[in-house]
Amino acid sequence: MKFTDGFWQVRPGVTLGHAVEAYDVEAASAESGEQIVVSAPTAVILHRGDTLNRPMLTVTLSAPLDGVIRVRVEHFIGGYRPPGFDLVGEESGHGVVMIDETGGSLSSGSLSARIKRGAPWSLEFLSGGRRLTGLGAKSLAHARLEDDAQVDVGIVGNHREGTQRPTSDRYTLAQLDLGVGETIYGLGERFGPLVKNGQSVEIWNADGGTSSEQAYKNVPFYLSSKGYGVLVNDTGHVSYEIGSEAVERVQMSVPGESIEFLVFDGPTPADVLERYTRLTGRPASVPAWTYGLWLSTSFTTDYDETTVTQFVEAMAENELPLSVFHFDCFWMREFNWCDFEWDPRVFPDPEGMLARLKERGLRICVWINPYISQRSALFPEAAAAGYLVRRPDGGVWQWDLWQAGMALVDFTNPEATRWYQSKLRALLNQGVDAFKTDFGERIPLEVSWFDGSNPDRMHNWYTQLYNQAVFEVIEEVRGPSEAVLFARSATVGGQRMPVHWGGDSTSTFESMAETLRGGLSLAMSGFGFWSHDIGGFEGTPDPDVYKRWTAFGLLSSHSRFHGSGSYRVPWVFDDEAVQVTRKFAKLKNRLMPYLFTAAAEATERGIPLMRPMVLEFPSDPAVHYLDRQYMLGRELLVAPVFSADGEVDFYLPHGRWTRLDPTLAAAGEVVEGGRWMHETHPVDSLPLFVREGAVMPIGPVDDRPDYDYLEGLSLEMFPGEPGERTVTVVTPDWRRTSFTVTSDGTRQSVRP
Repeated sequence: MKFTDGFWQVRPGVTLGHAVEAYDVEAASAESGEQIVVSAPTAVILHRGDTLNRPMLTVTLSAPLDGVIRVRVEHFIGGYRPPGFDLVGEESGHGVVMIDETGGSLSSGSLSARIKRGAPWSLEFLSGGRRLTGLGAKSLAHARLEDDAQVDVGIVGNHREGTQRPTSDRYTLAQLDLGVGETIYGLGERFGPLVKNGQSVEIWNADGGTSSEQAYKNVPFYLSSKGYGVLVNDTGHVSYEIGSEAVERVQMSVPGESIEFLVFDGPTPADVLERYTRLTGRPASVPAWTYGLWLSTSFTTDYDETTVTQFVEAMAENELPLSVFHFDCFWMREFNWCDFEWDPRVFPDPEGMLARLKERGLRICVWINPYISQRSALFPEAAAAGYLVRRPDGGVWQWDLWQAGMALVDFTNPEATRWYQSKLRALLNQGVDAFKTDFGERIPLEVSWFDGSNPDRMHNWYTQLYNQAVFEVIEEVRGPSEAVLFARSATVGGQRMPVHWGGDSTSTFESMAETLRGGLSLAMSGFGFWSHDIGGFEGTPDPDVYKRWTAFGLLSSHSRFHGSGSYRVPWVFDDEAVQVTRKFAKLKNRLMPYLFTAAAEATERGIPLMRPMVLEFPSDPAVHYLDRQYMLGRELLVAPVFSADGEVDFYLPHGRWTRLDPTLAAAGEVVEGGRWMHETHPVDSLPLFVREGAVMPIGPVDDRPDYDYLEGLSLEMFPGEPGERTVTVVTPDWRRTSFTVTSDGTRQSVRP
């Protein structure tokens, strides 16, 4: 949200009260540890009379975790204090306070905040004495808006009435310095450029597809190339101007009388993510079978058990490894979503069908959402019990978007949550293994919640309660090691319940590229696992798009064929599509000892499996803007091809890189990095390179992802400096085995 009119003026109808000086800087104690409390009036206090009729901001500094500092800025401290996110890793006793005549400092491990007493206002953050960022003059403010205020509120979409009007007449904002050459990442799964500089970003979950500025997964956390991160601890609408209003600053604003943000130290981007996910939660480990290929019925296609069986049999006949079969919406009868009942007209024997599919070694996923249509038999049951979200007048909230007369399950009601889980428990007992938790973004504002939650704050937070309810019941029935979702919406903390997928893309190369940007942006927001609809969702891809997207999809964290009105089985495109699918599905299965071990870093450290180049090579300025290639784990560079003619430009960081053939057979040329490359690839190939000196564990099994990785394991050593290296392999039952090998600097294959 933009409040100013150039450097000197504010917009009509806006009054800004800036923190001008640190009048008092005092130490305070709380249960959580030592704090600094600063009185920051909106004018320099020269004499006693200046203290009258004067707004003041109260700024409190504290430390919830080693290397993390919290800043809370309040205008009226007795007003409504919005709840923040679940900071599950918060600890007490980390802050060390020092106060002297010049001001004060609060230190938390390597990170410190220093406040200067007097004017001008100055609060800066340092790591090991190196300045990371700070809040200088006119950086903290309380804003008051008149009814006709001409502010730029951003466009926040079809999920809110009156999109061009501010939602409050009071806002609190903070502006952190943006240094020369500093680049900003994260803020959730966003489909525009990976670097957020110059963008206005609204943190407000929306069902807007991948080709818009809206996002399904909004996360008010950003990561800087300077080696720090910032989280606004507010579950509601957060507005960012990233060098797009004050071009030297990142501005964060929220409705109301206060704002709270946390600064995370690095020094590397990986270190920042490690601290951030330590505080907000690490991704759960997902079972090995989930890494294999998922095949969907697609959305509006016609299907029954015969169709499903034909697809599964044809996959086997074509030697296309398949791990999961997904039933999309119409496993339930039309207009009945969600009643959690198989449509008896097309699935008369669901238990028998699921058993027959499982005999083929498949896992089963079914689509759900948090809505109950009025034709569902569950509607009167849930309405009578008070399980549905209500209007302020006491009636059930309903609308016709998506399902006729649908209502929304109120997950702030514990009984409603247990009721919803009971329906899923029945499906799990039938043989379902996973749920695709669709929707959760279009959450209304003109409603009353069971627990009295503020509707504006519940809009983004709803997805967390929804996915948590589903994830917990799978953990209960299948066990924690088997729990997995396929979720579309998320917010801070959603990373604890993987996997997430990229939502509704179109079937074009452009949409394929924006999908990758979304995944890399989500990775920089603390999410470890991610997938997307191979071939695109809307429309039918032409064979070239399908084949190029297949190679990209099978070199992603998780891999699913899914579409809207047409099937996504390879043979409906051409024989070459079958060959491409076979090659890359088999490659991924053989890479599983490497991938599963790399994925353990997400669970243990918060480092995603698919990594933007800047996450692995932060000291190389050439990678800061790269969003058409990525690292899959630490060692493997992937550059998808986004063109029908096979032409692709990509960058190899400094060092020696070995080309990897998708069959893993050819030795591969060694290329010196530190340069751009331009290549042309056939549809069954793409730039795939292994990092200098890597030791990659490779398995012998290519028809499934969940096997004993130690049996028949080979350790592939790639050119680098000669010497001894240790590699650890994590198996599907989460055993760890370490191997030490000696390399002569050339490519070798060793059987441990």
